[in-house]
Amino acid sequence: MNTNAYRADPPEARRVIALDGVALIFHRPSGLTHILAPPAPQILEALAEGDAEPAALLDRLKRDYDFGDSDDLEAALEARIAELEMSGLVWRA
Repeated sequence: MNTNAYRADPPEARRVIALDGVALIFHRPSGLTHILAPPAPQILEALAEGDAEPAALLDRLKRDYDFGDSDDLEAALEARIAELEMSGLVWRA
């Protein structure tokens, strides 16, 4: 698993509107609006607790969500983090 820590702007830097299973997120620092499907908004919420490496971030998410028994959760999480990083909502600490 990746050992980089990631961070996101604090929640007050975003305006979130839930709409039909997706989240519209206005990112105040960039002035851009993003349309995100789960689990991307939940990842941003988990990063609001502070910087985290993917393994720690997965532990935070597991507190609130039941992922069942899946062997590829870490890879899936890293793929979502990479997407958030490309959008400018998450970056390496």
